[in-house]
Amino acid sequence: MARTRIVYVPDIGDFKDVEVIDIVVAPGDTVRPEDPLITLESDKASIDIPAPLDGTVVKLLLSKGDKISRGAAILELDIDAAGAPPGKDTGASATAPSHPDTQPLRSAPEPMADGDIRCDLLVLGSGPGGYTAAFRAADLGLDVVMVERYPQIGGVCLNVGCIPSKALLHAAQVIDEAKDFARHGIHFGTPRIDLPALAAYKDGVVGKLTGGLRHLAGQRKVRVVQGVGRFTSPHTLTVAAEGDEQRIRFEQAIIAVGSRPVHLPGLPWEDPRVMDSTGALTLEDIPDRLLVVGGGIIGLEMACVYDALGSKVTVCELSRDLMPGADRDLVKPLEKRLKDRYENIFTGTRVARAQAVDEGIRVWFEGGKAPEQDTFDRVLVAVGRLPNGGQIDAGAAGIQVDQHGFIKVDRQMRTNVEHIFAVGDVVGGPMLAHKATHEAKVAAEAAAGKKSHFDARAIPSVAYTHPEVAWMGLTETKAKAEGIEYTKAVFPWAASGRALSVGGEAGLTKLLLDDQQRIIGAGIVGPNAGELIAEALLALEMGADVEDLGLTVHPHPTLSETLGFAAEVAHGSITDILPPRRR
Repeated sequence: MARTRIVYVPDIGDFKDVEVIDIVVAPGDTVRPEDPLITLESDKASIDIPAPLDGTVVKLLLSKGDKISRGAAILELDIDAAGAPPGKDTGASATAPSHPDTQPLRSAPEPMADGDIRCDLLVLGSGPGGYTAAFRAADLGLDVVMVERYPQIGGVCLNVGCIPSKALLHAAQVIDEAKDFARHGIHFGTPRIDLPALAAYKDGVVGKLTGGLRHLAGQRKVRVVQGVGRFTSPHTLTVAAEGDEQRIRFEQAIIAVGSRPVHLPGLPWEDPRVMDSTGALTLEDIPDRLLVVGGGIIGLEMACVYDALGSKVTVCELSRDLMPGADRDLVKPLEKRLKDRYENIFTGTRVARAQAVDEGIRVWFEGGKAPEQDTFDRVLVAVGRLPNGGQIDAGAAGIQVDQHGFIKVDRQMRTNVEHIFAVGDVVGGPMLAHKATHEAKVAAEAAAGKKSHFDARAIPSVAYTHPEVAWMGLTETKAKAEGIEYTKAVFPWAASGRALSVGGEAGLTKLLLDDQQRIIGAGIVGPNAGELIAEALLALEMGADVEDLGLTVHPHPTLSETLGFAAEVAHGSITDILPPRRR
């Protein structure tokens, strides 16, 4: 005899008579904890109501367009169809909204021989996603083992990515600012670059962070195992290192193996003068002429570093514009500055092939305004990254990996194998450390039995170039391509006293608004844009409208004022520039 439970609308705060704008499931669908059932829309935000337990939908008890409040019946759920253990009442939270929450159901682990190491949770990878997942799970009481293939934990981001590149970008900014201040009456001599000392500074920053992580792992009793990890079954992983092999037996696992740089075919990769982003950070020398293949964020950041150090930089980008994905008005101030400094910028151009010769790397171009061929002292390739999902023998654990190496997950970061999760670059979406860390906390909490799911409304992107470019939420490029209606408010930094004093007069702050004047996107170009975008992101997450932002008192004189000024432009109350004409 089937056991059924009625699922009710839980506590949704002070909202009453909220409209059902979407019903995600239908009779016959199987749901798991935290799978969305319906979507409600209040005057401030959309709210997903998740399933409280495993089961199969028997009957819907409401319709699209209904106005409902806490306690309203959503649907009838057959919990026996999902394989709930007999005698265990998994429907406590479903029978009435006032009952306590239940923990998600899990399949029983398969019986198998002990491994060399046993743990509650295995975390494969120690980058921002990996160490965040390991530390959060340990804080929640799980016995955690973290596997990392390299000697230092921290992954690509800390060791050969975000952190060392930002240290070098800071050094490049100091050089640029010293040079720029000659026009203001302060003259410095030509900088003398001590590459070993600069590399030591960069490595020192990395060392402090990775050392701190290892200390935190020890304090949390997270065991760190070095070596290359590969699955051998749904509950075992082997770790190979220097001829030795260990077998780890786990109850649950979180995959956080990240990504690797794309290596274009047709280039002499065996020659050390051809570099990817990792090689570029070693600072072996300062090439006289450097070709950067790829005009995206990573390529332009490293171009900024080598330009400041003294290289003559050429950028080659396949797309018709630099930094594809960002709005053109945000990239324009950066592009103008780069064109004044770089030897060449070729857009709509591809590298057909390259050859190592005694005098350098000879490169043949196709398209755009590039010459047929040219020779460079070094070539840096920064055309994207590939996920590492295909390198861990995921099939041995039954994990589905697509042809590109991505692993599909649900909103709890759970793979098709119930007790195995995945986070970060390997699950797709923006390959960004800050996305990975938030996904990691969700996965760790779900593994610990908590009702957590990933529900970010926007993920910010930042290019730490000079000037910085940052954006979040809806872009004008996407809105125009998809026919999404919006209004725009722009405040030029030429009217900001703070921007003028720090050389940021070419910058701007832009807000995109929906028909209710809520913030749905923002873009900033100028000094510290990466810091400033966070306020706009918070406004979007909280469902703030432009008046909320405009009435917030910002300190003066600061660059943060430009967000308030942009809101005043939209509101029509701006006094620092002429208000826009009303149509």
